[in-house]
Parts: sequence; structure tokens; C-alpha cells
Amino acid sequence: MSSTQPPSSSPSSKKQTLFITSLVVLWYSSNIGVLLLNKYLLSNYGFKFPIFLTMCHMSACAFLSYISIVFMKLVPLQPIKSRPQLLKIATLSVVFCCSVVGGNISLRYLPVSFNQAVGATTPFFTALFAYLMTFKREAWVTYGALVPVVAGVVIASGGEPGFHWFGFIMCISATAARAFKSVLQGILLSSEGEKLNSMNLLLYMSPIAVLVLVPAALVMEPNVLEVTLSLGRQHRYMWLLLLVNSTMAYSANLSNFLVTKHTSALTLQVLGNAKGAVAVVISILLFRNPVTVVGIAGYTMTVLGVVAYGEAKRRFR
Repeated sequence: MSSTQPPSSSPSSKKQTLFITSLVVLWYSSNIGVLLLNKYLLSNYGFKFPIFLTMCHMSACAFLSYISIVFMKLVPLQPIKSRPQLLKIATLSVVFCCSVVGGNISLRYLPVSFNQAVGATTPFFTALFAYLMTFKREAWVTYGALVPVVAGVVIASGGEPGFHWFGFIMCISATAARAFKSVLQGILLSSEGEKLNSMNLLLYMSPIAVLVLVPAALVMEPNVLEVTLSLGRQHRYMWLLLLVNSTMAYSANLSNFLVTKHTSALTLQVLGNAKGAVAVVISILLFRNPVTVVGIAGYTMTVLGVVAYGEAKRRFR
């Protein structure tokens, strides 16, 4: 007579759980870390060069992408197969640059908490561009869920003590550019032969971004090298902060790719929404920027709208 053993969690299952938990912690710490360091450098440290800072990020992404893909082989290398494909990647790279630079410029003028509230409207712009560019329609319930997303930002704007019009325009432009890039990527790299995973796309976009950002920084931030060298002499940790900040920018991309690969779309959505809220709380504690009940209510409405939008999109696909 055989006896059945009670089910127990296998060592491999525990290892997988620990691995995914570690990835999520890395993803959170990298994303929130680079955001807070950007704010610290651009607003509190006297380093007022968002274009040059973005160029440092892209340089790190180019170098570390090459190391991790070509030498460490974290993901298989996907070669560029044609000149048209390279031109498409270059187009995406320019849009990507505009998005990152706009986001960094906004951090000079806006608190991180409000920056995150505006950034949470990405699904609204993604749905808008998808409809305008591909005529892709969602169910009316899905579009209805976007109303509180936009309404929440409007309410948060009215209740934000540190509201700045130029910073707001830069932030909303960066959010729109981020959404535009994701839709454009789906159009330009839609054929099976041209599709690239996010890490290979970053490998090819980063050097192009550097080539765009170097002349842009020299023209639009003419005294960047002089001031940066001066800050480096005044503050012993200046170069270390720039190095850590740039490395975190790559780590955020890598961890996002790995979390996407090892979790479900629903889990990723929930984690992404929670990440924004965690970033807001930490930034308020660190920078002690004033917040109002109206601002918190607006941001909460936006996050709940994003959650409802994701759920509606999943159910009425």
C-alpha cells in the first residue's frame, strides 16, 4: 500500500521566486534611483545640464549593452539586416532622445511626485497615437477608463504648490514622446525579420543617441564642460554620482527587460503602477517638497485610472 507524500515547494521553485524577487528589487531600485539622482543633480546640486546628463546615460547604455550582449551574452545578438532597418532604428533613437531629455528638463522645474503623476498618463497618449497612426480601436469601456487618468492629472496640477508651466510642458511632451515611440516601434519594426528585443534595440539606439546629443549639448549647453569640471573640483563625489547615475540608467533598462521576460503582463502592470507610487513617497521624504490633499487625490485618481485601463484592455481585447 503506497502512501502519498504531502506536496512541498521544490528547491527550484524557491530559487525561481527568489530570482524574480531579486529582479523586481533591482528594477525598483534602478528606476527610482536614477529618477531621484537626476532630480538631485539637476535641481539640488547645481548641475543644470539635462542634455549632457542624458548623453552620459546613453553613453553608459551603449558601452554596457555591448559588454552584456557581445561578451557576457545575456541575450542573443540580433544583427541589423538592412539599411532601411537601421534608418528605422535611428528614427526611434531620435524620438527616444526627445523623451528622455524632456523628462530630465522637467525635473529641473517640477517635484518628482508631480513628474510621476504626469508620466502616469502614458497609456492615454499610447491609445491616442495608436488610434491616429494605426486606426486601432479599443472597446468603449477601455477608452472610458482613460477619463480618470487625464482628470487626475488636471486635478493634481491645480493642487501642486510647485507647479511650473515650462516644466509641465516638458513633462507632458516627454510622456507623449515615450508613447509615440512605443507605437512607432510597433509600426516600423513590425515584420518578423526586423523585430528586436528591447536590449538589442537599446544596443543600437544608444550610440545613435550619443551622436545626436553631443552636438546638441555643445550648442544648447555651451559651458557644460567648464561648469562640470568646476563642479568636479568643488565636490569630490561629483564624478562618482555621474557614474552611478549613468550605470543605473542602463540597469533600469536591463532589469525592465528581465522582469518583463520572467513575469506575466498583469504582474508587470501591477508592479509598474506600484513603482510609481513608491517613487513618489520616497521623493517626498527625501526632498520634502510640499504636497496637498488635492494633489494626492489627483495622483491617486490617475493611478486608479491606469489600473482600470489595463484591466479593461485585458478583458475586452
